[in-house]
Amino acid sequence: MNQSQPDGPPSFWKSPAGLSLLVAALVGGYFLLTEHRAHLFGALPYLLLLACPVMHLFMHKGHGHGGHGGSGQGHKDHKEGPSRDQREQ
Repeated sequence: MNQSQPDGPPSFWKSPAGLSLLVAALVGGYFLLTEHRAHLFGALPYLLLLACPVMHLFMHKGHGHGGHGGSGQGHKDHKEGPSRDQREQ
C-alpha cells in the first residue's frame, strides 16, 4: 500500500534536453578555458582588485554600520571602559 506518487513535473535537468544542454555547456566551458587562458590570466589582477571592495561590502553587513546618525554613540556591542592611560596609572 506504500505507493510513491510524483510531487510534480519531472525536473528539466533530468530530461534528455536538459542533460544535452548541460553536456554542451560543459564542453563549451572547457574549450573557452583552454583557448582563452591568456585572457583570463590577464584579467586576474583586476579581479583581485575588484574582490577587495566587494568583500568589504559583504563582510561589514553585520557590524551595525547603518545607524551613523551623528548621535555620538558608538557600536552598541562596544562597552566603554577605562582608557589605556587610565589603566596604567
